[in-house]
Amino acid sequence: MVICSSSGLPPNLQFQENFMAKKPISSNSREASAQPRYHQTARELQAFGTVTSVMPLQLEEPIRLEMTEQLNQLLADTMTLRDLYKKSHWQVSGATFYQLHLLFDKHYGEQNEIVDTIAERIQLLGGISVAMAADVAELTRIPRPPKGREEVPVQLSRLLDAHEIIITHCRELAELATKLGDAGTNDLVVSDVLRLGELQVWFLSEHLVNAPLVEAEPLRQSA
Repeated sequence: MVICSSSGLPPNLQFQENFMAKKPISSNSREASAQPRYHQTARELQAFGTVTSVMPLQLEEPIRLEMTEQLNQLLADTMTLRDLYKKSHWQVSGATFYQLHLLFDKHYGEQNEIVDTIAERIQLLGGISVAMAADVAELTRIPRPPKGREEVPVQLSRLLDAHEIIITHCRELAELATKLGDAGTNDLVVSDVLRLGELQVWFLSEHLVNAPLVEAEPLRQSA
């Protein structure tokens, strides 16, 4: 004997009907729902290498396009320098391990802040900042180091060479920004990137001075 509900359906079919009535018609429904929407795809909102056409910055589109291109190059090189500092921090060895381990990490943190500053400037100008490691590797002009550990003088030299690439670009970019009337980019490049780079170069260079460690060279008698 089958017992039916008041609707005339067996209990198991009545439960299924009630359950389906409460279930959303489709997971693609635009109605508000607590259900997360997974595996979504859509077209890009803005292509890399472009800028938004109109912005109330008193900077014409061609100027902003040039500045964002230059800043993306600076960003890619700065991200590479930042990661080179972290590599050096992890792999440094020898008698100067402790002080260089700390110094490299300090410089890494400072460069990481500069990365964010440059990226935000690109976005502010209506552009798209380079972000992913593979894209940075394609764009940077800093040579790729080996995966293995190198001697301290080589680590220091690599960092200094990378700084030189960035500092040279900073001076050129600051001059170009001034010529094009982009005072904000000029200020960022000089005040944030260039001055920090010069300071870090000083700290690194002092570790390559071939000075006596525990015994001074005796004075030579003049003839």
